[in-house]
Amino acid sequence: MRFSYLLASVMIQTIQNPVDIINARVPGYKDLQMLLVNQEGIIEQILPMGTVKANSHASVIDVTGDWISLGGVDLQINGALGLAFPDLTAENAHLLEKITQFLWNTGVDGFLPTLVTTSVEKIQRSLAVIANFTPFSVAGERSSAKILGVHLEGPFLNYQKRGAHPAEYLLPLTIDEVKRVLGDYGAIVKVITLAPELDPTGEVIPYLRSLGITVSLGHSQATFAQAQLAFKLGATMVTHAFNAMPPLHHREPGLLGAAITHPDVMCGFIADGEHVSPTMLQILLRASDREKGLFLVSDALSPLGLPDGVYPWDSRQIEVKNGTARLADGTLSGTTLPLLVGVQNLVKWGICDVETAILLATDAPRQAIGLPGIVKSQLANLLRWRWDEATKKLTWQRLLG
Repeated sequence: MRFSYLLASVMIQTIQNPVDIINARVPGYKDLQMLLVNQEGIIEQILPMGTVKANSHASVIDVTGDWISLGGVDLQINGALGLAFPDLTAENAHLLEKITQFLWNTGVDGFLPTLVTTSVEKIQRSLAVIANFTPFSVAGERSSAKILGVHLEGPFLNYQKRGAHPAEYLLPLTIDEVKRVLGDYGAIVKVITLAPELDPTGEVIPYLRSLGITVSLGHSQATFAQAQLAFKLGATMVTHAFNAMPPLHHREPGLLGAAITHPDVMCGFIADGEHVSPTMLQILLRASDREKGLFLVSDALSPLGLPDGVYPWDSRQIEVKNGTARLADGTLSGTTLPLLVGVQNLVKWGICDVETAILLATDAPRQAIGLPGIVKSQLANLLRWRWDEATKKLTWQRLLG
């Protein structure tokens, strides 16, 4: 697979004067809108066309009915450009800068470096590197994705649903073990994936919430009742819906059934066509509140941005073919497709409309971690999406940022 075809053109207008973007369709807004962006690159207003006149001192960009959104936010990404985030060290920390720039060029504004199950020592080492990361930036330019925190995917996972996570590093789910894993870096951990059935005391989820950490259920055998209790205790997310959890069953809905029917729980999902059948994704979207209950993730591994081939993955190897990574025994371990390819896939497969697909990668993941979507006072890191009716293709480019 050649990776170059996955990157849309990046055509950015540098903001030196106010900019008025007119005739824009904005996900979540009715009718055509005008976005007023000041010279500091902040969205001052989003108004229906005709409400106000264009600023005579502003540059005007007429997008002629194309969609305008913020960039994507990826809440589950394991690495890129050959570097897995659990392998971060002081010696390779400089690669983080290249990764943030690369992700920016794939349309991502922010992300959570995800640390999969490994030794406590490696988790602590990676957390230390990320905590000390200071991105380089050129004055007046924003050309890199922002690290929004860290996602710990493990090591508190159910052995039976561990997937590609190494069994020797799984830990019991207790407050003492959580403290040991977090060490001095709890403040930078934004999300933690865990199997709630491993904690019969019910103490861990409230403890994590007290630290401001979002709890996501995953790699779990939780029953419907166990999942409901975990949501009552404060869990608000589910990690890669359908994957590493019991399937939906008509007599035991399980973890996913509990999540889909809960009004305050959001499910991440992967739209690469391998992790979940497009038909099952269609069922998921029909059963859920598309704008409040779901968000896209890439679950991309370290070969993101590299060609197909065999690559190291902790002490093992993974083989990447057509953007899908598997262990030697065939176990699905992740993907190497960027987040916004998921948006394009959802539209290509006819699962949802363009507006919904864009929301699932831009506003919805922000909502899942308590950040605002496209509203005034936000930085105008904007993407322009174009639907070509003749070719039935959705493309994007960076417009401002």
